[in-house]
Amino acid sequence: MLFDLRSRRRRGAVKVIYASLALVMVVGLVGLGIGTGNSGGLLNAGGNGGSGTGSSTNDAQVKAAIKAVDAHPTPANWANLLTVRYSAAGSTSNFNSTTGVYTAAGKAQLRGTVSAWQGYLHASADRPTLDNAIIAARAYQALGQWADESVAWNYAAQAAPASERLNPDYCLALSSYAAKETTKGELAAAAALALTAKAQRLTQKSTLKSAQASPTTAQTDLATYC
Repeated sequence: MLFDLRSRRRRGAVKVIYASLALVMVVGLVGLGIGTGNSGGLLNAGGNGGSGTGSSTNDAQVKAAIKAVDAHPTPANWANLLTVRYSAAGSTSNFNSTTGVYTAAGKAQLRGTVSAWQGYLHASADRPTLDNAIIAARAYQALGQWADESVAWNYAAQAAPASERLNPDYCLALSSYAAKETTKGELAAAAALALTAKAQRLTQKSTLKSAQASPTTAQTDLATYC
């Protein structure tokens, strides 16, 4: 099963595919280092969490998290900002769970989420926790930033225990194919297949080959499984 993250719609779908594959998985990640940040520019990217961007509770949490990072830009405070931004993006006023569409304010919070992620990476010396890397990967996915998503999934794959690497490796392969990064996708696909139960390997291989051949298919699979 997937790690219990603080939000979002795709957890159930991931559980379904891997249940069907008779596998018990968990999400993980780590990999390539991406940007750094400081309190000013990163915090301002994607809005400041003011009124009109979500529920009053979410707005208050975002404001408090920004204030905490301004005062003490520690890994914990950056991680909290990452989390509350993502939660605000998925609030009922910012995200339609039926259509899967974010409002402009929801997208602004997603941009704030990935900015907080980069601040968190810098503060943590590129050693993110599994949960935080997953949040970042899904925020990038929601923004359609496939290459950045693959970097986040790579962090997850590296952070995950050996017994839990299948799903992050699989999502790393899909996001790499979605970004047209074929070589990276092939390496991740090989790692995922090596961890797949023998009885399900052909099915998994076929799915990955389809994703490799079509970035659009890879993007659709990401929305379903990751």
